[in-house]
Amino acid sequence: MKPGRAAFVSVDGLDPAAVLATARAALGSRARGGISHWDASGVFQELAVAGETAGIPSARTLLLLYAADLAFRLRWEIRPTLADGRAVVAAPYVDTAVAFGRAAGLKAGWLTSLFRFAPRPTERRFAPPGRACAGTITDGFIGFACDRMGMTPDSADRRRLVEDATAELRRASRR
Repeated sequence: MKPGRAAFVSVDGLDPAAVLATARAALGSRARGGISHWDASGVFQELAVAGETAGIPSARTLLLLYAADLAFRLRWEIRPTLADGRAVVAAPYVDTAVAFGRAAGLKAGWLTSLFRFAPRPTERRFAPPGRACAGTITDGFIGFACDRMGMTPDSADRRRLVEDATAELRRASRR
């Protein structure tokens, strides 16, 4: 793609630092563009502030919130940027959420239906696993979700979920 043209690039991965680095590289010389980050709506920040009084959400609930946040990003960040003829990088986008959902045991059909509203990007990129391979993700959507679901950073459940999500993303990157 040529610099200055509208382009919609998705960057997915579990390691937030790697996702951001890949997003910046994808934006590259497209100076008239920007990066759309998860929790642009603030819904997850509100959940974090609620603390224990909000209870422990299920993976399904967290993905419903992710979809709501993505709908917000599409309406207020992604589509307007593309309409202005600029490039936008969504970091992370749908594949990260789907990988989390599959790793948490949710059915592929439900996840496909949930994110049906999300347009296909013109280009897909995947951030290298980095810390995800070791199961030590503590920030970003995956880290937040694990924390909210009560998985401690050193728990076997968290390591398994991160490892399974990493495998799901590897499969997605080959499609």
